[in-house]
Amino acid sequence: MFDIIGKRFWYFLISGIVILAGIVALIVFPLKAGIDFRGGTELKISFKQTVDARQVTDALASLGYSGSTVVVLRGIGNDYTIDLPDITPEAKDAVLAGLTAKLGEYTSGRFQSVAPRAAANTTTNATLAVLISALGMLLYISWAFHRMPNPFRWGVCAIASLVHDVLVVLGAFAIFSAIFGWQVDLMFIAAVLTVIGYSINDSIVVFDRIRENVSKNPGVDFEVVVNNSLLETMSRTLITGVGTLFTLIALVIIVGAPIQNLAVVLLVGILTGTYSGFGTAASLLVVWRKNEWGRFIGRRPGTVKA
Repeated sequence: MFDIIGKRFWYFLISGIVILAGIVALIVFPLKAGIDFRGGTELKISFKQTVDARQVTDALASLGYSGSTVVVLRGIGNDYTIDLPDITPEAKDAVLAGLTAKLGEYTSGRFQSVAPRAAANTTTNATLAVLISALGMLLYISWAFHRMPNPFRWGVCAIASLVHDVLVVLGAFAIFSAIFGWQVDLMFIAAVLTVIGYSINDSIVVFDRIRENVSKNPGVDFEVVVNNSLLETMSRTLITGVGTLFTLIALVIIVGAPIQNLAVVLLVGILTGTYSGFGTAASLLVVWRKNEWGRFIGRRPGTVKA
């Protein structure tokens, strides 16, 4: 029998390294708030001729939007997304006219404006959505496993797995943001909430099988029961994860830039969510049940007995 749970301290080591790298990335490359969260005006424009980012920046500077007020977020071919302060409709027309005069005609120019107050409300609502969803999941899992010893423990382990996945996603997004200029917008929040749901769903599937096997085999060592449960659910987990990954890869290739950040966040989230079901949630459950917390200190993972 393949011993999955016996490698639990190696999983913790891998997760610790990845999360630490993500935290460093967040410090070095802080996430940039999109227009949905800070307010302002976003211009998406596509030029007919070849125009590079420096030309766009210089043209905007000559129109009075220089320095930190203007950032060319993404240049793909002749398509650009540009951040501007909150400006009037007349100023928008002036910007488009000035860009046309300096850089040539464009095929499309779409503005989106968000007032600072609306942006503040969006930030508050997004934060509450994440916190309420996490709390609701904790309470639900604790209730669903109320017949098991220490049911609250099961909910905490599932939430720990969720936090693990979100931290990995944030770290990866910070790196991609530094490379591609991506910003945190409502699409990113939707992707994070999707990852949270996927992570919890995967943990619940594993936990439910553990609960069934504990009831069927009351005298069997808990670690053995968890390992058997993981083996029984592994095919389902891998098939679901791989199938979702293929769909997301197709979206990245076919749709491209408009939902690129959403698809990449989901890709990273699905990968780490598939891993954390056994590497974080189930492993923590075994550590808690066997009271192995002291083994995190002063002991190499390879010396831990399964």
